[in-house]
Amino acid sequence: MSLRALKISGFQTEEPKRVVLLLEDGSVFLGEAFGSVSSLPVAGEVVFNTGMVGYVEAMTDPSYRGQLLCFTYPLIGNYGVPGKRYDNSGVLSGFESERIRVAGVIAHWVSDTPSHYESEKTLGEWMRYEGVPGIMGIDTRELTVHLRERGVMLGAIAHTIGEAESAMRDAPSKMTPDYYKAVSTHSVEHFGKRVKGRVGVVDCGLKLNIVRSLVRRGLEVVVYPYTVSFEQLVEDGVDGVVLSNGPGDPNIWTETIELTRTLIDEDIPTLGICLGSQLLALAEGAETFKLKYGHRGQNKPVIDLSSGRSLVTSQNHGYAVSKESLSETSFEEWFVNADDETLEGVKHKSKRILGVQFHPEASPGPVDAGYVFDVFVRMLGR
Repeated sequence: MSLRALKISGFQTEEPKRVVLLLEDGSVFLGEAFGSVSSLPVAGEVVFNTGMVGYVEAMTDPSYRGQLLCFTYPLIGNYGVPGKRYDNSGVLSGFESERIRVAGVIAHWVSDTPSHYESEKTLGEWMRYEGVPGIMGIDTRELTVHLRERGVMLGAIAHTIGEAESAMRDAPSKMTPDYYKAVSTHSVEHFGKRVKGRVGVVDCGLKLNIVRSLVRRGLEVVVYPYTVSFEQLVEDGVDGVVLSNGPGDPNIWTETIELTRTLIDEDIPTLGICLGSQLLALAEGAETFKLKYGHRGQNKPVIDLSSGRSLVTSQNHGYAVSKESLSETSFEEWFVNADDETLEGVKHKSKRILGVQFHPEASPGPVDAGYVFDVFVRMLGR
């Protein structure tokens, strides 16, 4: 059948462009292309997110760099994509970074008729504008079950199986440490006013809601590249440091691990978030390991061991800190995952150092974990 446009009940459609999702274990999923079809083929680690909403935030999260993100919820795009606006502190609103960070998107159904007062683009239009391709029309829950059983793995979206195989062969050589570290800022940026203190944020793939959460608590936030030196932080007079989230194996962030070791030695009030928490553990000699399929979603339960309280948290990480290796460090467990009992947070036994594996800045509904920032602010001594 020739390419044609049909107008049916107000929906503008085109004959679909057939594409494949090929996994490295040989599994094949057939679907339709959307977004930036001209950017195919694309390869990356295939992961899944269980959130019902928040596709804009997830797709702009730098921690997803190099990954093909599967949304398990069957419908995305129904509230569109907002325009770029900045709040009074100069922080971009509604996004976690300035652009899409995922390598590609996997979905069951993508709406091209969004309904929301802030919507300025459809999801497909946004992805075309930013050069990000996607595949839709597949059973994303079947794919998710497959990944849960087999573990996350490399995959590719392409026009043909042969094209996908070639893309997967080339992918590992492109995903170097520098590829992941490219998500960091190249300049120093200032946000907010110094009411309760000045905090330096080390950007390893920073989610902007971390900045918003700190500014709301009366802090001036200075965002630095991941290569910032301890001397510069001291010279700039920061009262504390936040180590951000970010992509890749935490062991590749060698420069930041060295900085973290100095922060601990000097007892600088420090909060590590996601990757940042892993860097704290690595700096003290603990070990990390790769989870079978990771924790990515908005309803991940964790338990605060200091209070017994259970929290609903948002998470996005493929690595975790080994509990056993923590015993050789100066850290103790703070949070654990209620599902698989993996480590979700640490506290230094004698210094003002905290780390959480989840995202306390995220608010997919509940804001259970926001008090982590309040604990950090109190550590600043203000």
